[in-house]
Amino acid sequence: MKLRRFFGFNEYGSTIKQEVMAGVTSFVTIAYIIIVNASFLQEAGIPYQPAIIATVLTSFVGCIFMGFWANAPVILTPGMGINAFFTYVMVQSMGLAWQEALAAVFIASLIFVVVAFSRFASLLSHAVPQSLKDAITVGIGFFLTFIGLQKGGLVVSDADTFVALGDLGSPPVIVTILTLIITVILFSRNVKGNLLLGVIAGTILALIFGVTELSSVSWRGPTLGSYQDVFNVMSFDRITSVTFWMVTLSVTMVIVFENMGVLHGLLSDKKKYRRAYQASALSAVTSGLLGSSPTMTAVESASGINTGGKTGVTALITGLLFIPALFLMPLIQLIPDSAIAPILIIIGALMIQNIQNIDLQDFTEWFPAFLIIALIPLTSSIVDGMAFGFIAYPVLKMAQGRTNEINATIGVIACLFILNFLVYAI
Repeated sequence: MKLRRFFGFNEYGSTIKQEVMAGVTSFVTIAYIIIVNASFLQEAGIPYQPAIIATVLTSFVGCIFMGFWANAPVILTPGMGINAFFTYVMVQSMGLAWQEALAAVFIASLIFVVVAFSRFASLLSHAVPQSLKDAITVGIGFFLTFIGLQKGGLVVSDADTFVALGDLGSPPVIVTILTLIITVILFSRNVKGNLLLGVIAGTILALIFGVTELSSVSWRGPTLGSYQDVFNVMSFDRITSVTFWMVTLSVTMVIVFENMGVLHGLLSDKKKYRRAYQASALSAVTSGLLGSSPTMTAVESASGINTGGKTGVTALITGLLFIPALFLMPLIQLIPDSAIAPILIIIGALMIQNIQNIDLQDFTEWFPAFLIIALIPLTSSIVDGMAFGFIAYPVLKMAQGRTNEINATIGVIACLFILNFLVYAI
């Protein structure tokens, strides 16, 4: 009874069973991050097994923060995109040691905390026009769909046209298509746990078609003692250098605005937004300490939300599942991309419904929204897609002499995005 009251099950019309199902679905959808993030961190110089532990611990802590502090069905894990920035820009391009890069992440996250726990958070949230908020949701929907199509092999890279239709006769694509059909049928009939059942069906089909093989999976798990090599090893030796602060500014921009955008897109209950934003900031601070690139609001949270997750219990279940995942990696590795891809495609389709809320009669509203919708998937970056729309919005308003519709905050945000682009250019 105490659990039900604390998380407000009656208020939100949810049950323990519903939240557990949502949490498991979210975990299955995001579990790939353990391997992928550790691989990125390894390329930055962080030992692989400690990187796996760091990824698991940051995800666990982030989800616990979100569950208890915000009571939101949103999961926090090391973010895709920002982990690539950590490795290829901060370390390999800008020349920071990975220990120094972790320090930059820590300082950027502290700035994020200041923003999240001050009136700046409210200013940012209320300053963003509704058309841009809806565009972020739609853009993320197309981004998820594109990721799903790539994971499932339905869309592949092409030297001439950039992307092209994949090989429809290959086993992974066949499994993707069959799993998509099964999951769509389950979803359309409102079968309980439809997305999770779809993943299970896809995994079984992958075994039948030889996409995955039981004999190929062998992994004993990380050596916990090795984790001391990455825990709390941040180095502030270059804190006085221009390079250090350039990358810190860029990381700050990404974590402040991408978390804002994704949370607006995921949370139908906007009352949860402020605390969810704060939980994202607190989680990011722990990343540098625990030895990982920063945690971000995972767009894959939509899988749990669409399974029925309405409270923080969804996030708690997902977070708790990361711990035994350290020792169950062979089972997780059995879940192929072909089983995950249909989930992302369906969720993406659901998210694009917000396009109907954008005023398509007002060019100054719909064109910036269009830029966000187009550039989030085409740049594979939520924050870069947002930047173009946020810059175009005040420019178009001024061009039509409608400066009274521009608030000071959106102007400042546009200038910050321009500054961030200049930092990239340098």
